[in-house]
Amino acid sequence: MDKFVKLTGIAAPMPLINIDTDMIIPKQFLKTIKRTGLGVNLFDEMRYDGEGKEIPDFVLNKPQYRDAEILVAGDNFGCGSSREHAPWALLDFGIRCVIAPSFADIFFNNCFKNGILPIALPQETVDMLMKDAEKGANARMTVDLEAQTISTSDGQVVSFDIDPFRKHCLLNGLDDIGLTLEKAAAIDSFEAQAKSQRPWV
Repeated sequence: MDKFVKLTGIAAPMPLINIDTDMIIPKQFLKTIKRTGLGVNLFDEMRYDGEGKEIPDFVLNKPQYRDAEILVAGDNFGCGSSREHAPWALLDFGIRCVIAPSFADIFFNNCFKNGILPIALPQETVDMLMKDAEKGANARMTVDLEAQTISTSDGQVVSFDIDPFRKHCLLNGLDDIGLTLEKAAAIDSFEAQAKSQRPWV
């Protein structure tokens, strides 16, 4: 997966609580096992009307937020079923970071495995970032993973906590497969030794 080191981009405000995974990517789009192509259906039922036309008032349909890479959302983001398609859809749209007061555990873990940085912050801090995001495309935020800071368009800086192991994985672009491949030499050595000791296996 792509490394996440420092991201400067447009932040889209979505001040809704309990945004569940069915809202993020509705169940009818779960037939694929591909990680690409789901971005067009991200928040499908909020983005499009019954005829498939864009709903102009939805935040990601507004011209200033079409290229958003950061999402500032309400409490309990990613609740509901444990579909990994939810982070796939966010990533395919272009969202690399989600900021909220809290996240559902499974969604939170799935984000890290797919190169998305979920940041949980106190409500008052999220409210401040939400106001900054509401300024539109000219108000860009910077998320610096190495420094563990978020900088607003007007220069305010807030810090966030992250598990050191998860930070290491994002900075180095390591998913579960990548972590395993880091040990490839040790695995090869073990297999060669096992083969010589037990040739009949």
